Amino acid sequence: MEQFLRAAAIFQSLSQTDLMPIANASKKTTHPANTPLFAERDPATHFFLVISGSVRLYRLTPDGKEKVIEIIRAGETFAESVALLDKPYPVYANTIDSTEMIRIPAAAIRNLMAQNTGLSLKMLASLSLRVHKFINDIHTLSMSSAQQKVAGYFLAFISDDKTEQRIELPSKKSIVASRLGLQPETFSRVLGKMKERGVIYEDGPEIVVLQPEKLRELRDSA
Repeated sequence: MEQFLRAAAIFQSLSQTDLMPIANASKKTTHPANTPLFAERDPATHFFLVISGSVRLYRLTPDGKEKVIEIIRAGETFAESVALLDKPYPVYANTIDSTEMIRIPAAAIRNLMAQNTGLSLKMLASLSLRVHKFINDIHTLSMSSAQQKVAGYFLAFISDDKTEQRIELPSKKSIVASRLGLQPETFSRVLGKMKERGVIYEDGPEIVVLQPEKLRELRDSA
C-alpha cells in the first residue's frame, strides 16, 4: 500500500512517519468498467488514487448528457480537495476500464493534518499545484482550436526527449472528445489529419506519436 501512495504526487514529499498512518487507514479496491464511484453532491468521505485503469469525472448538462471534466489515469489522485475541505463531491465519477484504486478516508487525513502542521503545509502545497494545472487547462480549452486542444492533450502524456511514444486512450474516444470540449466527429477528424501528416498513427487503443516536435508546432500554431 505504502509504495503506491508514495508514487502519487500529493504524497511524495511526506516522510515515512507521516505516510504510514495514511496507508494503514486506506483500502485497495477493484471495480469493473463503468462502475459508479460517487455522484454529484454525495458527501466526500474519501479521495482516491488510481493504481491501474482509468476514471472519468463528469457533470450532467440540463438535457442529461455527460460533460467530462477530467480523465484520471494510473498514478493520479482525485477528489482530494473537496474531501480535505469536508465538502460534497462536485462531480460524478465512474470507472472507464476495469480499475484498481486506493480509497483514502478523508477524516483520517484531516485528523492527521490537525495534529501535524508540517503535514498540512505539504498537502496544501501539492493541492496548490493541482489548482494551478486546472487553471492552465481551462485557459487552454477556452482559447485553443480543435487541433491545438488535441495536440496539447497528447503532449501532456509524453516526454520531450523521445521520438516514438505511446499514449493509451480510454476505450471510448468520445470520452476524450468530451474532455476537450469537442464533438466526437471533430476529434476523429483532427486525428485523421494528424495521421495524414505522419505526426501520429493509431495502434489499437494507443496513439503512437511519431513526431513530438510536429505535435508541439500544431499545439502552438495560431
